[in-house]
Amino acid sequence: MQAVGAAWLMTSLTSSALLISLVQSAAGLPIFLLALPAGALADIFPRRRLLLISNYFLLIVISGLAISTLTGHASPITLLLFTFGIGLGEALEAPPFQAVVSDLVPKSQLVAAVSLNSVGYNIARAIGPALGGFVVAKFGAGTNFVVNALSFAAVLVVLQRWRESAKKSVLPAERFTGAIRAGLQYVRYSPELRTVLLRTGSFGISATALWALLPVLVRQLKGGPSVYGVLLGALGAGALIGGSLLPYLRSKLSIDPLVNCATGCFGVATLLSAFLRPFPVLLALMLLAGIGWIVLLSSLNIATRAVAPAWIQARALAVYLLVFQGSMALGGVIWGALASRLGVHAALAAAGACLLLTIPLSVGLSLKSGQDLNFSMAASWPVPPIPVESPEASGPVLVTVQYQIDPQRLTEFRSVMRSMEAFRRRDGALQWGLFADPTAPGFYIEEFLVESWLDHERQHQRVTLSDQRLHDRVWALHKGVDAPRVSHYLADEPSQ
Repeated sequence: MQAVGAAWLMTSLTSSALLISLVQSAAGLPIFLLALPAGALADIFPRRRLLLISNYFLLIVISGLAISTLTGHASPITLLLFTFGIGLGEALEAPPFQAVVSDLVPKSQLVAAVSLNSVGYNIARAIGPALGGFVVAKFGAGTNFVVNALSFAAVLVVLQRWRESAKKSVLPAERFTGAIRAGLQYVRYSPELRTVLLRTGSFGISATALWALLPVLVRQLKGGPSVYGVLLGALGAGALIGGSLLPYLRSKLSIDPLVNCATGCFGVATLLSAFLRPFPVLLALMLLAGIGWIVLLSSLNIATRAVAPAWIQARALAVYLLVFQGSMALGGVIWGALASRLGVHAALAAAGACLLLTIPLSVGLSLKSGQDLNFSMAASWPVPPIPVESPEASGPVLVTVQYQIDPQRLTEFRSVMRSMEAFRRRDGALQWGLFADPTAPGFYIEEFLVESWLDHERQHQRVTLSDQRLHDRVWALHKGVDAPRVSHYLADEPSQ
């Protein structure tokens, strides 16, 4: 309802295709700016508290938009500002809302839970736009916003009644800035997560054209808000159909063909909507687009969860949302500007063609590699019994590991150590290096630097079964009688 009301109100305030498309950008830009900080907060603080704060904030902002519209003070600028404010609330809400699904169900039910969550969301997408179009047509956009504000009462009642299970950890929570840095470092050294993000961005930047330009297209076809609402409802209904088909599709197709088929559905719908104008045909195209939309987004969401362990999952999902919403916001500007110069039909055709072109380009960006990772926590790695008075303020910690490698297996060792570097850095190492002794063939020292002893303790808590397999593979290459020697060194300030 909010999407219909905001987009249609803007078409009533201006005929500029750029300003109309900027509604989509104003809604998505805050998530691009704030998703990672919000994800860090969701990994540090109770998620219920963040959800309560964000939903009360959304209630206040949407109420302000309703009052502004009903009193006749709405303008393109105020509408964009209120839409941006709503985006801020959604940016704070989205990471804990996404991550809490993993807290509520066991791992064996996670795929079904994500799909069910998407289905529930798209039931609203099927009903809401049609209802919003009816309310806007009969009573105006202001009344539509009032209904949206009232709907938050149900959300807040549920959140007030829910009692979140406390997270169990013997270590204190991460600091906010450190948590953000850890999230960025994890993305940098996780090729599987970067692949998911690249696939997400390549889809979002072109997919936004249909969402952003649909109200302009309806206006040009002499349709009203009810027609726009029905078409958005068809998108939601298609998503509902796609969500119900998703378990069957996942059983028949691996993730790469599934994502490519979904991209093709949305791309074909976008491309043909530029040329086919009969309302029943547009309705069918929106159903097809909705199917592709939900299948693709659910698959990418699940793929993101598959490549991020529990300790950083909210931040990984936040970066996924950041890339998705950022690409949508950028796409809104690009396709809106193109529509202003060449027309809405040319912009839709170009966006559809770009979507179809991403399918063959994705061959080198396979999502399959992330499906083989196992992020169940490994058996506890004991922290060395070194007395440290203040672990958090201990200063940098240098860890060294000494290996004796068979010269015949040096190529294999060096290859595996590249993966070891990524493992160390993903879990918090600031620096890493591998050094060979030129006087003793096969003798190597691995060194990595951690910010504090507390961060090194966290490293021991973060080891997953996939990390354990890599660790065992490296240590199996060591040919010494004893295990590789591990040493720890604490920073010592020189006396003045």
